[in-house]
Amino acid sequence: MTHVATLVCNPTFPSLTERLLQLAIDALPKPGPSQWLDKGVAADIPFAPDEPVDARAIADAVRAVIGAAEIDVIVQPAQGRRKKLFLADMDSTMIGQECIDELAAQTGKKQFVVEITQRAMRGEIEFEPALRERVALLKGLHPDTILRVIAKKITLTPGGRTLVQTMRRDGAYTALISGGFTNFTSVIAEKIGFHENQANALLLGEDGRLLGLVAEPILGKEGKRAALLRLREDHGLPAEATLAVGDGANDLAMLEAAGLGVAYRAQPMVAAAAHARIVHADLTALLYAQGYKREEFFAEPRPQLDPADWKRKYGAMEKAHERTRL
Repeated sequence: MTHVATLVCNPTFPSLTERLLQLAIDALPKPGPSQWLDKGVAADIPFAPDEPVDARAIADAVRAVIGAAEIDVIVQPAQGRRKKLFLADMDSTMIGQECIDELAAQTGKKQFVVEITQRAMRGEIEFEPALRERVALLKGLHPDTILRVIAKKITLTPGGRTLVQTMRRDGAYTALISGGFTNFTSVIAEKIGFHENQANALLLGEDGRLLGLVAEPILGKEGKRAALLRLREDHGLPAEATLAVGDGANDLAMLEAAGLGVAYRAQPMVAAAAHARIVHADLTALLYAQGYKREEFFAEPRPQLDPADWKRKYGAMEKAHERTRL
């Protein structure tokens, strides 16, 4: 079989059934038998079309037959699914927030900044001038504010760490490439486990506070694409060995240059242009798209309890149990 359609849903709410799989099989040209990657969550359907494949069109046809079911569909060539280079956007992709919006909240200007951010992510205005305008509103903030925002406001997207750690374990190189700021990417990249991170630098004044300026040149749409091409060359990889994910207009060039560019819960124009889109599943969908089975995912090692700690813990449990018997 030359191609594969991967169906995946949110693993928190398994909803992929045999009936839905059969509907998808019937919509594909010359399909083979389906294979579960994770029962109820993800499955592969191989197929062998006679004509050149429009992956987006076939994925749309499968979505049409499964109707309102919250199932994502990724169609791609079967050969070369396991990628060796992974690039990811940060804001609203690897994390659930837009960092600059949360920083603006500290100045009382969040709503104004949110509106600019949304327009930039939809591609209605150029990213670089929009970033300069928003950064100007952060003037006077102390860098410690960023650490507080990360601690209190920023959440990792479900499945992201599993995705990165699984690919790293299997030899892929991973990079967090953001149009945001190094103050955030350096922390987030370490939390998730990326090999490296690239982003924009906020400039500081002599008093140690933000100047309201960002270092030039700004890492925007073309900068993200250039990062992918550079890393691909550094690692001696063909285009088809690369995977990229993002949600905004400034991610499009990177997504288009990747072997598989995935729009994750993205703006409509990005979802329409990317090779594939994820709307319902979490980021482990990108592992299923590479043919991983659930049991192949990286598993966090269980922490080893020091014997002395265990004795103290067990003793406290025994005392509590004794009290309940009195």
